[in-house]
Amino acid sequence: MPLLLIPLLLLGVMLLYLIVLPLSLLQRYRSGRARRRVQSWVVGANAWMLLLSTAGFLLGAWISGRWIADALTHALLGLATGGLLGLLGLALTRFERGPGGGFYTPNRWLVMALTLVVAGRIAFGFWHAWQWTRSGADHASWLAQQGGLLAVGGLLLGHYLAYTWGLRARIGRV
Repeated sequence: MPLLLIPLLLLGVMLLYLIVLPLSLLQRYRSGRARRRVQSWVVGANAWMLLLSTAGFLLGAWISGRWIADALTHALLGLATGGLLGLLGLALTRFERGPGGGFYTPNRWLVMALTLVVAGRIAFGFWHAWQWTRSGADHASWLAQQGGLLAVGGLLLGHYLAYTWGLRARIGRV
């Protein structure tokens, strides 16, 4: 009898995920466009941790190249595009001085665009997995087509890397 509960439990977890996913994307947008206090040590720590994450991401993409076609190329293209978006985001960021110190507010349209890229990639992943299960193709052919996931990851990581290092440099001048 308890074995019959396992499919129900898995179905419940999947439904919970489908309910929480849109809420998490909405929260990502809301927190991404929020006005923030400039704290140089937080920005500096974030910049160095993002640099470390980028090194790990590139190492993972290089290792994934064994299974995913052109994995490192997708990752590098995503990082470069994200870096350009990060510089654009820095140019569009509003900086202001207040009685409690400096504040900055990221551009809401760029935050919305990045959130939609994440949502689109998740939706495409679900659709791609659905097509794979219906076609009966082998796992290796499905995995070899997942370079877009690395490109989106590189885009987001490159954006935040360039944005945070640019923010760090701008804070240092102020």
